[in-house]
Amino acid sequence: MGLFSFIRGQFIEVIEWTDNTNEIVHQFPVYDKAIKMGAQLTVRESQAAIFLNEGQIADVFGPGRYILSTENMPVLTALKSWKYAFNSPFKADVYFVNTRNFTDQKWGTTNPIMMRDPEFGAIRMRGFGSYAFRVQDPALFLKEIFGTQSSFTADQIGGYLKSVIVSGLTDLIGEAKIPIMDIALHYDELSAAAQTKLEPIFNGMGLSLSGFFIENISLPEEVEKMIDRKSSMNIAGNLDQYMKFQAAESLREAANNPDGGLAGTGAGLGAGMAMGQIFGQAMNMTPGPSAPSPSAAPAPSAAETTEPCGSCGHGLKPSEKFCPECGTPRPEKKFCTECGGALEPGMKFCPNCGTKA
Repeated sequence: MGLFSFIRGQFIEVIEWTDNTNEIVHQFPVYDKAIKMGAQLTVRESQAAIFLNEGQIADVFGPGRYILSTENMPVLTALKSWKYAFNSPFKADVYFVNTRNFTDQKWGTTNPIMMRDPEFGAIRMRGFGSYAFRVQDPALFLKEIFGTQSSFTADQIGGYLKSVIVSGLTDLIGEAKIPIMDIALHYDELSAAAQTKLEPIFNGMGLSLSGFFIENISLPEEVEKMIDRKSSMNIAGNLDQYMKFQAAESLREAANNPDGGLAGTGAGLGAGMAMGQIFGQAMNMTPGPSAPSPSAAPAPSAAETTEPCGSCGHGLKPSEKFCPECGTPRPEKKFCTECGGALEPGMKFCPNCGTKA
């Protein structure tokens, strides 16, 4: 190989990048090799090529095929102080920026976020979802985020973007004041509002938030269990429904516990019936606005505890030995000598056994 051929081989004549990675920015490996003036630059769709001169952004090329010359490299030509007839190799850093959509990026709360709910008061809330972004301004992104690395992937900026998203979404939900029990009805509206709120922040980094989705917002497990118990007790407003609910729960537990057999099922059903009876008794005994209290029940009437006088028929109280009307002594009670049955005054024979009185 001659000296001319060797020197010619050091010049870069074709500049292109075939993206088969998850890189956002890729530095074209120029190293100490010079780029030949008149070299071919190929920028594919969803790409941008940026030329840097000593760390300063010069020319930016969008999709297309270019033959490099002083005419289509005005900034670099001015920085190099090239003359119009310049046709020698030159050195520059070349970066390809991937401008396609980077989808299925995940966001989520690392720790529960404290919020104030109108029904439950102070609560801790978790959330997660996905988003998509793309490079909107390659030169601005290179200046603000990328720096001077040789490559840059979506994972390297994912943590920072997740923090920006969680902060903005938390502020948005707090301002919306939507009860946590109704928040699932507003996922689409909150997602759209969050995208609008976060877009200017992404634009400031040369990015565009092309999609944002809330997949779930939930409460801690112990709070969800309390809500489940409260929902179960609400059914007790209708005892029939509550007993059916208890029976269904017993059947479900029996199905999940085959070793329990029919005995477990019967015990569960019995518990449900007993609980229903307890609720029924409690509601029947609860005094209403005009219902008399159980402790205020009327005492038995005096007629039920008096005994008529044998002479005048006046009612004698248990403590009275003589009639207060006629003075007749209270008749002594007699009993049958054979069977011990009580004998009323004037009886000559026992009505139980027929023995003579």
